[in-house]
Amino acid sequence: MLNAQNFVPQVGAKKFLLLLLPLAFGLTSVLGEKAIAHGVTIQHHQISAIQVQATYDSGEPMDNAQVSIYAPDDPTTPWIRGISNAQGEFVFVPEPGQTGTWTVRIRKAGHGQIIHISSPETGSNVELIAENSSPEASQTAIAPASLGGYTSIQKGVMIASVLWGFIGTTLFFSRSSRSKSNAHS
Repeated sequence: MLNAQNFVPQVGAKKFLLLLLPLAFGLTSVLGEKAIAHGVTIQHHQISAIQVQATYDSGEPMDNAQVSIYAPDDPTTPWIRGISNAQGEFVFVPEPGQTGTWTVRIRKAGHGQIIHISSPETGSNVELIAENSSPEASQTAIAPASLGGYTSIQKGVMIASVLWGFIGTTLFFSRSSRSKSNAHS
């Protein structure tokens, strides 16, 4: 029966770690949670009030996110501020008779989006602006928009690249240990 105590001295501790390291990283990446970096999706429903809902690309709600609402007549000063609920929702009632485009900004921990909602008198156009760390990295889309995740081809290329990196690193270190042992002979 082969166990770790018998296997390590036969293979060598350094080679054993080189074999174990890619396996540990591979299991961590496969069994671990999704990546922390992700985009945001905001949905809204217009009734007598306007309800917005913010979620990450993974579908997880953006709970306790900072919400700022800007009125059509003053797009630089927040008309109201608040925090989204546990489902990533925030509801506000626009001032009656105020026509134009309301701007809703939702942010949490560097992730966020800005959505422009036209009041019922001006139409139903909605414009989404994704917020990133730097203002020059913003994107604009017309809702409904999905800033979704990676395609299956992109995921496959990333997995293959990581595996190739592990294989290359293992081969590099196994080559250098062989050349050192040949030099001592």
